[in-house]
Amino acid sequence: MSTGNELKKKLERRLRRKRHIRDVVFGTGAKPRLTIFRSHKNISCQLVDDIKGVTLASASTLGKDVRGLLEGRGGNLKAASVVGKLLAGKVKALGIERVQLDRNGYRFHGRIKALVEAAREAGLKI
Repeated sequence: MSTGNELKKKLERRLRRKRHIRDVVFGTGAKPRLTIFRSHKNISCQLVDDIKGVTLASASTLGKDVRGLLEGRGGNLKAASVVGKLLAGKVKALGIERVQLDRNGYRFHGRIKALVEAAREAGLKI
């Protein structure tokens, strides 16, 4: 069983990785930043233009359009794939083909990987 101190250290390590990633990844209008957030129950992502400071598109398991496609849980691989495909469709409608991935300090594994691969299959270049 994890103690509170271990969880705090785990969060600190993720935030440290996040800062290093954000030093390198910067979104523009032509190639925005795809940032991903995951919790235990849900996953969400958004496309950000860092120059203007605006969100261009977003998708989440909490959205009404995704809730209909899921059978309940929003924190599994299937849900991440649905969110990735939905976001890729929104991005293609904006006329954007390439994005930069900001995995937010998470490992490229599991739900993060499923979301990115689903977006790639839908035609997004990451």
